[in-house]
Amino acid sequence: MVKIRNRTYALSICAMFTAVTAVLSQISVPLPFTPVPINLATFAVLVAGGLLGPVYGAVSLTVYAALGAVGLPVFAQFSGGVGIILGPTGGYILGYISAAWLTGFLINRLPKAIWSSVLAMSAGMLSCYLLGTAWFVVQQKVDLLAALGMCVVPFLIGDGIKIVLAAFTVKAVTRFVH
Repeated sequence: MVKIRNRTYALSICAMFTAVTAVLSQISVPLPFTPVPINLATFAVLVAGGLLGPVYGAVSLTVYAALGAVGLPVFAQFSGGVGIILGPTGGYILGYISAAWLTGFLINRLPKAIWSSVLAMSAGMLSCYLLGTAWFVVQQKVDLLAALGMCVVPFLIGDGIKIVLAAFTVKAVTRFVH
């Protein structure tokens, strides 16, 4: 985790990760069988949690979700608005907040090693999957098995790669900053 020196620095770093998440959200690939696109936002979410810790990581993603909710086109495919939050992908966007928080929380408590960062980020991703898939089931009125087939299984390999890359990114940045 990067040492937060003061409140101004903390807010600047949170704003930077909000912007990074918005930019990486635009690198997305729609899939024909699900309204959930592949995108790089989850990479930014995991790095934010890993570098900023639970509080500031969650703050940066809360600001991201709030900016999108008020209509700024920060979500995938330059979308925004409360309709996106209430739509099929809204639970995943809100799950970004829990993923950043849980990732940061666990990274602060586990040994400083790549395997523990991968474990923490996997738990964070799982929390995003849980919130997002639960909301998808409710919003789309589908059963859990169908939701898992549309919203989790197709993303496992890519998210696994993002987790490993995010863990190495956090390690490299932490080594560079300290």
